[in-house]
Amino acid sequence: MKFTHILGAAALSFGAVFSGGAFAADINGAGASFPAPVYQSWAAAYKAKTGTGLNYQSIGSGGGQNQIVNRTVDFGASDAPMKDDKLEAANLLQFPTVIGSVVAIVNLDGVEGLVLNGAVLADIYQGKITKWNDPKIEALNKGKKLPDVAVVPVYRSDSSGTSFVFTSYLAATNADWKANVGAATSVQWPTGAGAKGNEGVAGTVKNTKGAVGYVEFIYAAANKLATTDLVNKAGKVVTPSVKAFMEAAAAADWTHAKNFAASMIDTAGDGAWPITSATYILLPKNPASAAQSAEVIKFFDWAYGPEGDAAAEKLHYIPLPGSVVEEIKKAWATEVKADGKPVWTN
Repeated sequence: MKFTHILGAAALSFGAVFSGGAFAADINGAGASFPAPVYQSWAAAYKAKTGTGLNYQSIGSGGGQNQIVNRTVDFGASDAPMKDDKLEAANLLQFPTVIGSVVAIVNLDGVEGLVLNGAVLADIYQGKITKWNDPKIEALNKGKKLPDVAVVPVYRSDSSGTSFVFTSYLAATNADWKANVGAATSVQWPTGAGAKGNEGVAGTVKNTKGAVGYVEFIYAAANKLATTDLVNKAGKVVTPSVKAFMEAAAAADWTHAKNFAASMIDTAGDGAWPITSATYILLPKNPASAAQSAEVIKFFDWAYGPEGDAAAEKLHYIPLPGSVVEEIKKAWATEVKADGKPVWTN
């Protein structure tokens, strides 16, 4: 099996909540588990630098959207961009933080460099492929001896932006999946076993022979799980790597992306990784506390700087282009107001 990046002993275990006890100046967020590792890293560095902590609950994108709509946190986090009408109804500003990639992970002994594609993954998750030596998988892995072992698909049981990204890829590459299941944070999975969070999927695959799942790349690296290669839109076999993620990210059309929701799914490019996406923050445009909202913006302003970028890259996330960050800062200054006054000025 191919495993391209193994983190050191830092043995990341991404807990549900990080930061020490909450203080008056601390900020509170909740949502996607996809970016939780980099938010954890940013939180630790920012607290050391400023004394302001971040309490972030890694509860999934659906939970993050619900909590910020109900104003129980200072910001929500979601890998799935919120629909325009919902953003307007909830009076929220949406902006991306980093770009990451979803990978397929497997627990399959004796097979090196397994290759899959979107059509085959969709057939697996629809129960149409049930054994690892299925002819469709063998056709992608000529010369390899595949075992007569049952395939155990593992999916997210919670409302998940990672599921949104993964099912968007399946819908883009398999017409039956698009017609019968679709792309969403929660879908009716035709078969398989559910697990909560990226952490849960990684753990279930790690402990289940024959399992296949999908997680943000850092969870595969941190848990030393085997990843598969994928055949991309150009018909090329690509291995998950920062280089492949960056090629996909470079294809994003930010100029025409309303509310910064630029798609990077199944983009063109010989070396592009096909399951790449930005992850988003949801911030009230009409905060109850101007001071607390300003603290949130100050945190992400710092995160877009050199220290934040370096921390993101260390965890294999891709920082945003500078031009996109400048547009985000303009949106903070013009759209987030309390009593008619901007809560933050650059």
